[in-house]
Amino acid sequence: MNKLVKDALVLTCITVIAGFALGLVYEITKTPIAKAEEAALQKAYQTVFADAKSFEALDGFDSNAATKIVQDAGYTDDTIDNCVQALDASGNPLGYVITVTSSAGYGGNITFSVGITNESVINGYSITSISETAGLGMKARDEGEGTFSSQFINRNAEIFKVTKTGAHDSSEIDAISAATITSKAVTNGVNAGVTYFNSLVGGGANE
Repeated sequence: MNKLVKDALVLTCITVIAGFALGLVYEITKTPIAKAEEAALQKAYQTVFADAKSFEALDGFDSNAATKIVQDAGYTDDTIDNCVQALDASGNPLGYVITVTSSAGYGGNITFSVGITNESVINGYSITSISETAGLGMKARDEGEGTFSSQFINRNAEIFKVTKTGAHDSSEIDAISAATITSKAVTNGVNAGVTYFNSLVGGGANE
């Protein structure tokens, strides 16, 4: 019995010490992690709104209410995490940056920010979190001419659909080869962003 008690005490001590150590590590790392996440978000904002001089939180933004808007519209795999206004040097609003998380990725959640101007033009998207298959779905993160993401730059803010046979009209997006799931997840995420944008400006997306 004494041996059992001793073993139990040793295990309890180990558990307490491990818990304390994990708590200490968390306290030490949470601030740098939060700063890194914020820096990544600001970089994404600037990527999709290069002309903006600052970004201001949207007054009264409620993630749950925003998400309900897009999920009621059929984008049940998407959440609206955040929305900020892009401002010029004089503080005039240029448009919105909407941060979306899609849970429909092949490898899990995909989080990105999409910029939409006051003239209802999409500036593109910038991914901050993705874990898709290397060489396939991860291509959704690539930037530059001919990439999947380039198809969303300077496009009217409408509802898009993915095609595997080549985009032939303004509402079509060419899928990443062998990564249709990722392509649809990102495209529907952009659609969710457009839907929320339209709720802000009183417009209606073209189905």
